[in-house]
Amino acid sequence: MATQGTRPSTDLPPVATEYNGRDRNEFLFGWTPQAEIWNGRLAAIGFLAYLLWDLAGYSVVRDVLRIVGY
Repeated sequence: MATQGTRPSTDLPPVATEYNGRDRNEFLFGWTPQAEIWNGRLAAIGFLAYLLWDLAGYSVVRDVLRIVGY
């Protein structure tokens, strides 16, 4: 096994692949592991944005509960 000092610069590591051997970052339409990662990231950003909006005093949940009489 070659060390970092003896390995040639053209010997690059292989592309990270999924279980089916395809590149994880290539564009694939539909339900893919990469799409699920982005869905989770965007959901977390949306949840954080709502929490900050709520802390700023614009609580939608509180207003709805007040309207229904809870």
